[in-house]
Amino acid sequence: MSVEREVYLDNAASTYCNGEVFFAMQPYFITNYGNSSSLHQIGYKARKAVEEARVNVAKIINADPDEIYFTSGATEANNWILKGVVAASPIKRVLISAIEHPSIIEPARWLSANGVEVEYIKVDENGVISIPDLLSKLSKPTCLVSVMTANSEVGTVQYINTIANICSQNNVYFHTDATQALESVNIDVKEMNVTALSLSGHKIYGPKGVGALYIKRGTRIDTLIHGGSQEKGMRAGAYNLPAIVGLGKAVEICMRDGNTNNTRMKKMRDYFIQEVERRITGVKLNGHRNQRLNNNINFSFQSVSGESVAAMLDAYGIRVSTGAASCSEKLTRSYVLQEMNVSDDYINGAVRFTLGRATTKEDLDYTIEVLVDVIKRLRSISPVSVKTEVAD
Repeated sequence: MSVEREVYLDNAASTYCNGEVFFAMQPYFITNYGNSSSLHQIGYKARKAVEEARVNVAKIINADPDEIYFTSGATEANNWILKGVVAASPIKRVLISAIEHPSIIEPARWLSANGVEVEYIKVDENGVISIPDLLSKLSKPTCLVSVMTANSEVGTVQYINTIANICSQNNVYFHTDATQALESVNIDVKEMNVTALSLSGHKIYGPKGVGALYIKRGTRIDTLIHGGSQEKGMRAGAYNLPAIVGLGKAVEICMRDGNTNNTRMKKMRDYFIQEVERRITGVKLNGHRNQRLNNNINFSFQSVSGESVAAMLDAYGIRVSTGAASCSEKLTRSYVLQEMNVSDDYINGAVRFTLGRATTKEDLDYTIEVLVDVIKRLRSISPVSVKTEVAD
């Protein structure tokens, strides 16, 4: 089978930079390049651009602009919220879900190694947080709970309203990493009773190297970077002006086109799932079948290696992954699938397909044809026999 086309199905790892976003950023590299702290007209233009972007970011999650803090990305925002809240609180205990992104898991491990009690909230076989386990663990004094809005690997969307309200009733701060969910899920931090929220530019067709942290007014949190007066003295350092402008434009486009894009991607997602399950035996859809991101499909193929599937698809111009991008270089079993109790028959054969705004039905049809052939070829050389039943 020849390479017919380039198909990018790894949009959960990163999206392309939207043309409108790129165009909006360009003047801030060349003409409007001033430092926003400078007391002259070029500095004023830079400061005005930063504040306009802040207003856009606040609007998409229904926050107030002064509750938005720009960061270098969601990883920085996640580190800040965990370490900053713990540093400012007399209670040194944190709860996170067992399937968080590494940018939450690793800071939590660092906290644990430095005397903070960290506990992990269980999930069910669909990756949904166990509310009884959360309630049980909240019986002890806790300063922060962190649960991502939607899982980056399997796409399951959590009951954030319920979790946030439980935390509020227990006088515990609640943070959610909404990096994957910003375009797919309607988020209202006031209605949802969220204390803090992280987001990133390059997951919503903006530039890399920029993100934001929403911090509810009045939240006790330590300063991230000491130095100048940027971000009300909480996160010092000269602004990455072009990237912040790009982030502001990217969220503006999300608000403008989100419904149209989501409807289209959901339809294609469901078509892809249906065709793969119809044409390939021994396949399991990971994550919640319905309560999932509109662009996320995570399949486990019995008796093959997910890394082998991804490598062979790559040879045909089809770009996919086996999990979160920050973990993909480590050829280890997915801790997310382990926590969901995916069986040994399937856990090593996981492949994540994430659609984007540029994905077409023709892209998916090509991918399906290649995937059917790849699975057949890999299984023909596998020493393990494959069950013949088709998934429900």
